[in-house]
Amino acid sequence: MVIKPLTIKGTTRLLGVIGDPVKHSMSPIMHNAAIATLGIDYVYLPFPIAPEQLKTAIDGFAAIGLQGFNITIPHKQAIMPLLREVSAVAQAIGAVNTVWWSERGWCGTNTDAAGFVAPLQALGQDWTNSPALILGNGGAARAVVAACHQLGCPEILVVGRNIDKLDAFAQSWQMSSLQPSVSVHPWHALDQLLPGVGLVVNTTPIGMAPNIEATPLQASQLDLLAQQTIVYDLIYTPRPTQLLCLAQAAGLVTFDGLEMLVQQGAAALEIWIQQTPPVDVMRQALLAHAS
Repeated sequence: MVIKPLTIKGTTRLLGVIGDPVKHSMSPIMHNAAIATLGIDYVYLPFPIAPEQLKTAIDGFAAIGLQGFNITIPHKQAIMPLLREVSAVAQAIGAVNTVWWSERGWCGTNTDAAGFVAPLQALGQDWTNSPALILGNGGAARAVVAACHQLGCPEILVVGRNIDKLDAFAQSWQMSSLQPSVSVHPWHALDQLLPGVGLVVNTTPIGMAPNIEATPLQASQLDLLAQQTIVYDLIYTPRPTQLLCLAQAAGLVTFDGLEMLVQQGAAALEIWIQQTPPVDVMRQALLAHAS
């Protein structure tokens, strides 16, 4: 696939992604490919923002006329009080991944859940007998809970290392308009939980570049899963992760975060530019970069 180069001018409007770290992000690759294909006067940039600099960065973005940005770890929840408006879906999830500037100020929503669920819905299977197990309890985990509830998973088991954060995670869903069936469990309970689930999702950064040898589950734990269980790692750098390598070796069906990245990114880009984005171009740009 040949992608036209971008031309940066004095009129070029800015989009971007914030995170800590953010240098691994492939969002600029797919967004700039889409921008070049559409021939619009935008550019999409990565912005490394430390947690203690979040408010300063948001104020600075308004000052320089940034049009919108995506959000990755660790800012998806911390940014919410800094926004003038937050969509109903983002409020229900409790995390924001897409922000845009309006005459009212910064507004935010969440496109992660739709992006996550797209490849699973394409399988066309019945999820009503498939409990889901989610590793981690941050902003990405909240979007996955909403998506698993949408799929029809009868139970959603959330596993984490910090008991206080897990309790707060569980309590937050009791006040949510979604009200999924969520239970929380300490990390050491994994071996008892794994045999009964149909979907395992890693929402933690364990295994993300540069720590590519790390994995949240060991081979012996993956052997506890039923053969029809799906293992889904939201990480897409590296591709595949160590977790997915081990899962594939165990004969399990796997998904990585690339398609989720494409689908949530396309939804965000449509918000910013008010045009239908070229999803195939975005996907091919990522695949070409990852190959």
